[in-house]
Amino acid sequence: MARYTGPKTKKSRAFGEAIFGFSKAFEKRKYPPGQHGNNRRRKQKSDYALQLMEKQKAKYTYGVLERPFRNLFVKASAKSGVTGEILLQYLEARLDNTVYRLGIAPTRRAARQLVSHRHICVNGVLTNIPSYQLRPGDIVQVKGKSRNLSVVKDSVAARASDVRKFGWLEFNSDKMEGVFLAYPERDNIPEKINEQLIVELYSK
Repeated sequence: MARYTGPKTKKSRAFGEAIFGFSKAFEKRKYPPGQHGNNRRRKQKSDYALQLMEKQKAKYTYGVLERPFRNLFVKASAKSGVTGEILLQYLEARLDNTVYRLGIAPTRRAARQLVSHRHICVNGVLTNIPSYQLRPGDIVQVKGKSRNLSVVKDSVAARASDVRKFGWLEFNSDKMEGVFLAYPERDNIPEKINEQLIVELYSK
């Protein structure tokens, strides 16, 4: 299965939420896509359908394919604690997601591209693996020459206030450098994902 590169608004409408960020098109049509999308008498979904949809929503939100997503779930299951919360913490600790949260990129897709194109360093080492798992204390920075990229400068300027919302991160815009301080608590992760449904799906 290839990574999804299709219409983002269509997927957001399917999940009933702007999972890729604010979209005028989504705000105009918040009902599911298709000719029967606006029909109020839609058939009620089964428990399995709801669980599957929640898993798909998490995958599309963070841009993760099925196998890596399941591997993260297995890793989370092996750790003591609440499995669903640990799964979300691992997703938040991905390098591409952290680059996005720090405001270095406007979207997760753009963050993934910056990492893949070798513009990002972790602890001073050039890292081009979007799924790289950060640990508390890791330093994420934009590579020297890449700091002048318009996409980076524009994103940092536009999203300066966003970074303050995430207490597990620190960012220095002058150095284009951020620190992954700790794994976030569930209450601090803004994504509207019911992780318990994902746990129930994989536990069958």
